[in-house]
Amino acid sequence: MVSRAKDTHTTNRVVRIEDADWAAFELAAKAKGLTRSADLRVYIKHEIAAWRRHNPEQAQALDAELAAKRAAADD
Repeated sequence: MVSRAKDTHTTNRVVRIEDADWAAFELAAKAKGLTRSADLRVYIKHEIAAWRRHNPEQAQALDAELAAKRAAADD
């Protein structure tokens, strides 16, 4: 089941991470002044930007597809 957070309108995602890694990741994120969620979002945005730079045609096609879905949802 996927749920939407009321305050952010983002979808909760489920990932499987070993407890020791999750605890260490919390310390690493805190050292940067971030929560684990914020640090994961930063990482994801970085990866997306790198993918877009290396795959501009696919990125443009994805943008068009997402725009069409948003437009259809608004109707």
